[in-house]
This record gives sequence, structure tokens and C-alpha cells, in this order.
Amino acid sequence: MKFTDGYWQLRPGVTRLSPAGVESVEAGERSVTAFAPARRIDRRGDTLNQPLFTITLDAPAEGVIGVRIVHHAGGVPARPAFELETDDLHPVKVEVDDTTARLTSGDLTAVLRLDGPWDLRFEDGRGELTGSGARSVGLITDSEGRQYLHEQLSLGVGESIYGLGERFGPLVKNGQVVDIWNADGGTSSEQAYKNVPFFSSSRGYGVLVDTPAHVSFEVGSEVVSRNQFSVEGQELRYLVFAGPTPKDVLRRYTGVSGRPARVPAWSMGLWLSTSFTTDYNEPTVASFVDGMAERDLPLSVFHFDCFWMRQFHWCDFVWDPIAFPDPAGMVRRLKERGLRVSLWINPYIAQRSVLFEEGRKHGYLLKRADGSVWQWDKWQAGMAIVDFTNPAATAWYRSKLQSLIDLGVDCFKTDFGERIPTDVSWYDGSDPERMHNYYPHLYNEAVFDLLRENRGDGDAVLFARSATAGGQQFPVHWGGDCESTFEAMAESLRGGLSLASSGFGYWSHDIGGFEGTPDAAVFKRWVPFGLLSSHSRLHGSGSYRVPWAFDDEAVAVLRSFTKLKLSLMPYLADVAEQAHLTGTPMMRPMALEFPDDPAVSHLDRQYMLGPDILVAPVLSADGAVTFYLPEGRWTSLLDGKQLSGGRWFTQQHGFDTLPVYVREGAVLPVGAVDDRPEYDWADGVELRWFRPTEGDARRIRLPRPGGETAAVIELTLTDGQPVAAVVEGNCDHFTVTVS
Repeated sequence: MKFTDGYWQLRPGVTRLSPAGVESVEAGERSVTAFAPARRIDRRGDTLNQPLFTITLDAPAEGVIGVRIVHHAGGVPARPAFELETDDLHPVKVEVDDTTARLTSGDLTAVLRLDGPWDLRFEDGRGELTGSGARSVGLITDSEGRQYLHEQLSLGVGESIYGLGERFGPLVKNGQVVDIWNADGGTSSEQAYKNVPFFSSSRGYGVLVDTPAHVSFEVGSEVVSRNQFSVEGQELRYLVFAGPTPKDVLRRYTGVSGRPARVPAWSMGLWLSTSFTTDYNEPTVASFVDGMAERDLPLSVFHFDCFWMRQFHWCDFVWDPIAFPDPAGMVRRLKERGLRVSLWINPYIAQRSVLFEEGRKHGYLLKRADGSVWQWDKWQAGMAIVDFTNPAATAWYRSKLQSLIDLGVDCFKTDFGERIPTDVSWYDGSDPERMHNYYPHLYNEAVFDLLRENRGDGDAVLFARSATAGGQQFPVHWGGDCESTFEAMAESLRGGLSLASSGFGYWSHDIGGFEGTPDAAVFKRWVPFGLLSSHSRLHGSGSYRVPWAFDDEAVAVLRSFTKLKLSLMPYLADVAEQAHLTGTPMMRPMALEFPDDPAVSHLDRQYMLGPDILVAPVLSADGAVTFYLPEGRWTSLLDGKQLSGGRWFTQQHGFDTLPVYVREGAVLPVGAVDDRPEYDWADGVELRWFRPTEGDARRIRLPRPGGETAAVIELTLTDGQPVAAVVEGNCDHFTVTVS
């Protein structure tokens, strides 16, 4: 949201007041509170007829500093609020002298100037990271009397900003206007399903604006040397996270906002869907499953989209009796074939659903201020929204899902949750404007926790579309409704990398695109990208995504990359475990893995899958692809050819290949099984060591499903030969090869 007309003037009808300096401070054991009037105090009369900003610095966790800016403090505490995990026991140092107040938490220090104009700086051992100077803090009053608070943090020369949720434009957010407001806007606009008011900087720090309400970011787009964020109201709180590396920033951020949950190994296999508006019934499903088996296409999960229920009844959680006359038997037969079963759901209750009157009668549906049920006809006729602020409504909704779990359903696609109205009254009195973005958090939490209660930690998984900060705790998330084009493939990748920069550990997308029918070239190019993502799903809107619907080559490409992914499960499972433990995502922007290489800062057409595998999807029908390799020797995972990095390459690829390179020195554990994701990953594993040098040593962890360690193997290169020793656990059958 812009308040200025150029650099010198405010927009018509807009006024701004900013702290002129610090009048006094109060130092606590773990906090500093500054009182900052809007103009200098030269005499007693200057204290009259002006605001006094109250600005408090605190330290909610190690390496994290919070800033709370308050104009009027008498408001009713707003809810909902992000559930942040704080630590009141970590060391905090407060120092105040005549010229500065300093608060230090871990490696991060806030330095507040006391003897001059307003100046707040954030520093670590490397020097200044960012800061708030003259006119950075502003109390804005617009022409209609609405008031806003903004902060502007300095942007250094060459500094790049990442994150702010799953955004489909350029990966680097500099120059963009970003509104944190969830919307069902597809993947081709400035709107986003997953808005997260958190960003990270190439200078090695991150910032969370601590509110689920609408936040407007002007990332060098109002004042080009500043990153502005503003909220309506009388209070603005933000948290600054120390680095120094991007991984350190995400570790600290997810330590406060919640780590990604551990995902089950089976969820990383291939998912196949009925698609959305296609015709399907039990014979259709059986033909798809049979067709995959006949073509030696390993399948892990079968997903039933919306029309598993009757039209106009979404959601009543009742199988369509014509299309699926024996759901219990069908689910049992699918599971006998080793498949997991996923069902589509949403948090809306259509008027024709048998649950509508039940929900209305008991007060489980979201209401208008006059007590009537909020309804509209978009999506489902007369649909209402489940009010998850009501514990009884949450229990009611979960009870309907429990019946499906008892039937044998393994997981749910938690669709929608973005178009949440603000002209409503929530059961618990929540602020409707804040609840708009926060609603999907309650929705996904309710479903994820039900699955976890039934299946145990590490075996619950969703396929969720909407989220905000903290939503990474309820994986997996997918990129939403994209077109079936190369352009949409590229924008989906940008969205996934942006979400990864926002603390989300896992991500997926619809292979081949959702809207429309991809031509065979788009589908075959999308398949490797899909299988070299953390989670892989074949899903469309009005057409099927079984590969034989395209051509025989599509079948072969899907087979090849599905088996490649399954053979990489020893590696991918360990990468997934690191996402759970540290918040480092599985799919990583190049700048996250190579922060000291200036050439990678803007790269959004390639990524790292874990720390060692570089993937550059082919985004053209003719197979031309241009990509960058950082310094070092890189080896193609597909054909073994080696390239020296620190430069760009242009290659031509058939549908069965793409640039997939392993970095120098990496040890890639490759499993002995390629027809399923769940197996003994250590048994028969091949440890492929890429371009080690004499004396190199590596320790490789081989995981078990569930996060446990099967074995730790230490490798050293002595006299040109690899020497291996099992230093933890057991691994009797493994080989080591050197490339």
C-alpha cells in the first residue's frame, strides 16, 4: 500500500507522523521500551497535542529480536494471532548508556540511538544488517480517517528479498507490491493461495510481521532503498531473525513458527488422481490402476477428487452410490494392491448437503452479524462455511472424516479455504479481517491432527492448497490451479521456490498442469520436474493424466523418472528428515544453497533437490534449456558426463532427459529397489561418491522409514580407493562407487 506521491509528497488526504527521536527509555531484564514523540521536545509545551510512540524491543528466542510499535494501546486484544514458540530462558543482554540502548539475543543485536533522530539498527558479527531510520516508522491517516502503521527497513545495494509465501512472479521480490491476503486466484496473477508475512534477505536475516491480518509490502517499490510493510490499526509487531546463512534464518524462523512435520515415505511415491470434472466411477479407477501395473508404472497413492460425492452435495462425505456402490470393498481392493487412498474435501457445506441443516441447527456454520448463516452460490449452491473457531464444530467436522478413515482412507486433499468473508461473526469473537488469512490454518490443523491421532506421528499427510505462517506444520502443500502450458510450468516452479523461502519444507504441483489438456510435449517435460519434486501427483481438471492418454513415450518417461525417484529414496528420505528437524526445505532455491555466489540470486528456472542434486526442468517443446552450474565439477546423474561449473550452459534434451547434476564431493545413496518408496533403504544401497579427492572423508546417514537411523557409514579416499566403515547401526550389504 502506497502512501506517498513520489519521494517528497504524500498522497492527497494522507498525513504521516513519525518518531522524531527517543525521549526516554525503560530497560528491563529482557526488553527495552522507548518512548518516541513525533516531534522534538525543546520545551514543556512541545509535549502537548502530539502522539507518543511506544516501541518495545524484546527477544522471544535465541537470535531473534521482536519490535512492537504502538500508537494507542487501549484496544481490545485482537485474535486470532500466530501461535509462536518462544523461549524465555535463553540469554538476553540489555545495555543502556547516554547515547544508545542495545539488546542482544544470540548473534543479533538491536542498537537504538538515544541522542539524535530516530535510528534503530540490527547488527550481527558481520556488521549492520538492516535498520529503521528517519520517517521509517509512520502513523498514517488517510482521507477517510483510517489509520495505519508502517515500518521501512533499509535495503542495501544488491540486496535481494525472498519469500512472502507462494508467489508466482519473479523469485526476487524487489520492486514488487505484495499484499498478504489469501485468494483463489490461480497461478498467473499477483494473488496467492499461501500468503506468508515473512521474508528473508540475501544479507543474512529474515523478518516476520506478526499478524495474520492484511499486511501490505512495498519491497523497494515505494521507497526504492527500503522494504516497507504496513498494517491497519494502532499496533505493528515484527520479528527479526539472525542468520548468517539463509538456512540459519529458516531454522530460527521455523523454530518460532513451527517446523514442518515429518512426512511418511509412501507420500513421496507417485500419486494418481481421477482428475476433477472428468467422468469416473469404480471401473474407471480400476482401469487406471490396472493400466499403471500393466505398464510397470509404480503407483503409491490413488486420489479421488470432488465427484466421489454427489454433485451439489459437497461436502456431505457420502460416496456417490451410483459411481461407487461399494466404497468399502473398493477401498479394500485398492489397499490390497499396496495403494494408499486419498479423498478430496473442502471446509464448505452445500445447502443440499444433509449436513447443512445439522450444522445450522447446532451453530457449526459461520454466521453473519444478524445470526443468519453466511451463504453464497459461488463454488457450491448455497454453500456455508464450517466455523472452526467453535470447538464443537471442529469435532463435528472431524467426526465425519473419522468415518472415512475407519473405511480405510489414508489422507485428505484439503482444498480451498481462501475465500473467507469478512462480513461475518465468528463463534469465538475473532476479528473477521484477521481470520481471513488464518482460517486455513485452523482447517488444515483440524484435519492433520485427526490423521496424526489415527496414524501416529510421521504418518499423517495432507494435500493442502491454502496456508499462512505456521502452515508448514501440516504438510504437504501443492501449487494450485495452473494452466497446462510451459509458461504455467515455469510459474509453478517460481511459486514452489518462493514457498520454500517462506519456511515450507515440502511442495508439489499438478504434473502436466491443471486447467486444459496439455499437449504431449508439455506433459512429457513436466513429468521429470514432477518426479524430481518432493511430492509427485498426476492430476488435471477436465481431462485425465494417465500417461497413455498422450503417447507411448509419455509412458516410458513416467516409468523412468518414477523409478529414478524411488531409487533415490535413501537420499530423499534423509533430505525430508532435515526439513522436519531444521526447516531447510527439500526443494531449494539456488540462493539458499549457494548464498555466496552472486550469479544465483535471481535464478528461478532451476533448483537444488536437497544439498547435492541440481535440477533444471526443460521448459520448451524443442528441448532447449539454459542453466547455471556453480563452481566445482558437476556430474550428470543420468549419463555420467562431467562439467566444470562457475558458468552457464545451453543444452538440447530429449523428453527422457534433463539437466540433473550432482555436485562435487557428494555421496549419493541409491537404493536397490525402484518399484515402491517404502523399503529397507540401507539394504543393498549403493553409495555413489562424486569426484572425491585424496584424503576426503564423508559421513553418510542412511535412514529408516519413520526418521530413525539405520546406519552411519564413514567414507575416506585413501590411495585413490574408497574405504568404508559402519560407525553406527547396521548395514551389511552396500557398495561404494567413485565417479
